[in-house]
Amino acid sequence: MRLTVFWDRMRQQFGEAYAESVAKDYVMAELDGRTIEQALADGEPAKRVWHAVVATFNVPSRLQ
Repeated sequence: MRLTVFWDRMRQQFGEAYAESVAKDYVMAELDGRTIEQALADGEPAKRVWHAVVATFNVPSRLQ
């Protein structure tokens, strides 16, 4: 998954402004206690990070 697709799905799920806030502030157990931004900066594939988002939040099937 490309980062552009990842961020598009994040904005669709959370809205333009809130997507960045979730990525910056929400610590996720599925990402070993990191935020989305930290996981991506550490080199985690966007697809793995997106799967963590899907597992954590109520993401509609059309975005999964």
